[in-house]
Amino acid sequence: MAGSGKTSLVRRLSSCENRPYVVNLDPACLNLPYFANIDIRDTVNYKEIMKQYRLGPNGGIVTSLNLFSTKFPEVLKFIEKATNDICVLDTPGQIEVFTWSVSGAIITETLASSFPTVVLYVMDTVRSTSPVTFMSNMLYACSILYKTRLPFIVVMNKIDVVNHNYALDWMRDFEAFQEALEADENYISNLTRSMALTLDEFYQNLNVCGVSAATGEGIEELYAAVEKARIEYEEEYRVEWEKVRKESEEKKKETAAQSIGDSNSLIDEVPVGRELSDVYLRHPGSESSTDTEGEELDQKDMEDDEAETFREVLQQQREMQIKRAKEAEARKMKSKPQDFRPKTIHK
Repeated sequence: MAGSGKTSLVRRLSSCENRPYVVNLDPACLNLPYFANIDIRDTVNYKEIMKQYRLGPNGGIVTSLNLFSTKFPEVLKFIEKATNDICVLDTPGQIEVFTWSVSGAIITETLASSFPTVVLYVMDTVRSTSPVTFMSNMLYACSILYKTRLPFIVVMNKIDVVNHNYALDWMRDFEAFQEALEADENYISNLTRSMALTLDEFYQNLNVCGVSAATGEGIEELYAAVEKARIEYEEEYRVEWEKVRKESEEKKKETAAQSIGDSNSLIDEVPVGRELSDVYLRHPGSESSTDTEGEELDQKDMEDDEAETFREVLQQQREMQIKRAKEAEARKMKSKPQDFRPKTIHK
């Protein structure tokens, strides 16, 4: 969620004793309040990309991420060499430019195939006190969960300003959320009420943690939730990823084998008493020739036939052009007004 305090949360995590390895993936960030081990701004110039490709702000971010994702295998090597227990990637706040972009999918899947990966959705508790805004956040979270298919934690930030207990009550008690909707008169309340029933099952297995990036409250609980999610990844998600990878490799092998088979001859069997050389190596005038009389066509005769055909086509084109010219002249003469004035003869 944009403006929910992701960058501030990364700064808080960077100041903890168990400092993570930090990667900044937001090319539009002007000033980072923390030290990034890898910064996308060192590789891609966001403003120059906007100028060069004539893009808007979001288009510039997407293009920057697309360019950076081509070098992500190198980033992965740096992460593998790091001695930190945790690696944190600070992504752009707009859900469209990362979660639903090709580059975001490449980065997420590359990480998930190599390391235990956990997705943190940072939510602003101050702006989510409205039931409609809260429901929008939950829909965002639900879409990210099903898009990434990874261990997922909803991190409710800014609990030092507004405690997140109200959100927990809404997620656990449907009637409490309905009462809040009735108090909030809004044209979209009816739609929100119907969607709340749909997300009721989504809430049951959702991991939620309240933190404050400003004061550090709840950081220990966040680390505990991440460790729990890591174990969940090892026990459930890694097996699924390995299964998907194995199926992908088998599919590639089948495709490669099929392409090799298609490149070979269509003849699988050879009649008894014949050799493959008789089938593939044709000799002029032999029984394998396609000519009915067992003779190959003379190259000179073939060239003469082609030249004759070409001359006939040219002659037909000329006749057609002459015919069209005559018809056009006839139409022109027919449409020309006749002069009925008496003619004067000059002697």
